[in-house]
Formats: sequence, structure tokens, C-alpha cells
Amino acid sequence: MPELVAAAGPAVSAAPPMVLRLAGSGRFGSARRPQVAWAGIDGDVAPLDELAGRLARAAREFGLPGENRAFQPHLTLGRWKPGRPADATLTDRLAGYRGPAWPVTEVQLLESRLGGRAPYEVVTSWPVT
Repeated sequence: MPELVAAAGPAVSAAPPMVLRLAGSGRFGSARRPQVAWAGIDGDVAPLDELAGRLARAAREFGLPGENRAFQPHLTLGRWKPGRPADATLTDRLAGYRGPAWPVTEVQLLESRLGGRAPYEVVTSWPVT
């Protein structure tokens, strides 16, 4: 972990100031079997995409697995439980949503934990200036 943190720092420090907002929505999985509901990210997504690429390269240098699909900036709103009834039209009803813009002031590295009441713990953070 310390090596990954050290490699991620320069990747974040190369990021320019960004302004983002929640915009639109979608789902991962089909309408028949939705898995994840998400809100899209709009605004300065090009530098966000570049930052994601730099962080992915840093992680690969340490042998960590990466995604085999293109980066899709989003905020996960929730997950549908497998085998349970699901209203996949929820994300369709949020498709026109446009939230307020906010400046990105920091990037956090989170450790996720299964179960328990605090599934995420901040490992470290870096300012975006």
C-alpha cells in the first residue's frame, strides 16, 4: 500500500483544477436484470479521464488488476439485489437530472471493507489545485 500511495501522489498532482456535477443517470446490467444504478458526471470530464488513466497505470505497475473497459465517470447510487424484484425504470426517470456544479478540491484513496457499518475508510487524500 505505501508504494501505491507514493505512486498515486504524482498522478493526482498533475491534475488541473476541475469542476464537475451530477448529470443524467443509467444502470449497469439490463433492464430485466439491473445491477447498479448510477448518476453520470458532467463538466471537466476530460481531465478526470486523464487522471483515471494515470492512476490505473500506477496501479498496474504494482501488479494490481485494472478494468478491461473504458472509464465511465459516475456516482453509484445503489445496487439491486440479485433475484429480487427491481424497478429498472428508476434510472430512466432520473435521466434529465442536472445537479449543481462543484469544484474538485481533493482526491481520496479509499479502502473498501465487506460487511460492517463503515464499508469505506480513507487511506489518504491529495489536494487538487
